[in-house]
Parts: sequence; C-alpha cells; structure tokens
Amino acid sequence: MPASLTPELKKLLLEAGCYFERQGKGDHEIWYSPITARRFVVDGAIRSRHTANAVLKQAGLLKAF
Repeated sequence: MPASLTPELKKLLLEAGCYFERQGKGDHEIWYSPITARRFVVDGAIRSRHTANAVLKQAGLLKAF
C-alpha cells in the first residue's frame, strides 16, 4: 500500500487558505474552506488518491493526486 497522502493533502489545503477547525472522531479532522464556505472531513491516514481528490473537491480545489 502507498504511504499516507494526508501530509501532502494538508499542505495543499493550507496553501489554498483552508484551515483546521477542530478534531473529529478518531483520527479525523474537521477543516473549513473559504472557497466553498463549507466544512469537510480529512482522515488522518488517506491512502487512496481517489479519497484525497474527493477531499480537494469538497474544498473547491482541482485534483492533484
């Protein structure tokens, strides 16, 4: 299995102006996107590029994985 894509994903989110809001259940985090004005969940260990791209889509960003 590939290594976690979460660190690179978080870097992209921060560069786009998104920010961490609070801890969710388990290793999940709740983030906020000023682009879409919505909250979304970021898992602590995303291994699927499809999941990582889905998070970017929720944040209003283009695919990067």
